[in-house]
Amino acid sequence: MNDLVALGTKLRKYREHFQASLAEVSASTGITENDLNAFESGLRLPTGDEVLILADYFRCDFKFFLSSEQLAPFEQTEILYRRYGNEFSKLDRWAVQEFLFLCECEEFLMTVVQVLPRLAFHFQKRGTFYKRHGAEAADALRRALGYSNISVEMNVYRDLRRIGFHVFRRKLENSNISGLYVMHPTAGKCVLVNYSEDVYRQRFTAAHEAAHAILDETEEVVVSFTDDSSSEKGRDLREVRANRFASHYLIPPAFLKSIPHARMWDPDRVLEWAAKLKVSTEALTYALVDADLVSGDAVDRLKTVKVPNDAKQDPELPSELSPASRLRRQELLSRGLSVYYVDLCFQAYYDRVISAGRLAEMLLVDETGLAELAQVYGKRLSYGA
Repeated sequence: MNDLVALGTKLRKYREHFQASLAEVSASTGITENDLNAFESGLRLPTGDEVLILADYFRCDFKFFLSSEQLAPFEQTEILYRRYGNEFSKLDRWAVQEFLFLCECEEFLMTVVQVLPRLAFHFQKRGTFYKRHGAEAADALRRALGYSNISVEMNVYRDLRRIGFHVFRRKLENSNISGLYVMHPTAGKCVLVNYSEDVYRQRFTAAHEAAHAILDETEEVVVSFTDDSSSEKGRDLREVRANRFASHYLIPPAFLKSIPHARMWDPDRVLEWAAKLKVSTEALTYALVDADLVSGDAVDRLKTVKVPNDAKQDPELPSELSPASRLRRQELLSRGLSVYYVDLCFQAYYDRVISAGRLAEMLLVDETGLAELAQVYGKRLSYGA
């Protein structure tokens, strides 16, 4: 009986997390409202097939429902919505759940597919000076990854994966959310970047959320917002620290000081170097102030120019793609399907670690859509293998 009650509680809480009615769950799963109500009330145990259907619907491991433990990201999503519930629409709650599902899948795939060994990276904070923490942690990570103090234009997503973080770009309905960090109980450190932002901002957000993962080790969830301006008055010091980390990581002061005529900046020059560094003019301007290369009074004048969006190249949308393939790839990217993750999924399939059905599940499509997705990413399918 206790197992029935525990299972029912999990089903009810998951449904409430996603603000879904019994009628909506029934329409999507084919399980009647009466049966769903009986499951949630602890009056009836679902069949094995019904458990699989519900696990697929809620994008979680079916073992979560059968275990007596509170596994998976359940407690994390409870914390997330308790703290920030008003910020997440119904669609965004589903997006977060799919993101956590992808993180869990990627963690499994990285244990069964041969990938580069993860680089152990730990940073010990000293003192209470938050901005220094951010700068020192960024410098330490750059050194750990083998970058010099004047290396730039790194692949931030690849770098974070090298230290074991799961990084996914996912479109959120609330454009005021720039990203979030979740400490997943099985997948570990997970970073979501809002794909609604432009590609330069996405790079900065990825580094910003990585700072939370590295420096806010006692936090299980952190959400960052786009309206968290660069002004430091009245700011959460953790956000100040994360911004300092992202700036030092992507725009190291030593590099800025190595640029010829490093103290001569006007809007046109800021625009030129922002495009070269793949950062916003605002981020570059504040980095110049931080490096003591321009005065704070120059900020408003220098950050006014913007790199045109059509001049920004997404690293996962090659220019040689056809317009139709590019649009479809973009749609898939907006759901979190990075080239890295897709490659891992197909490699596990080729190695016969997972079936075509499990491959489709991991790629958030049904088996009919799997063939089309494989074509978009230049993969092959061999059903029955």
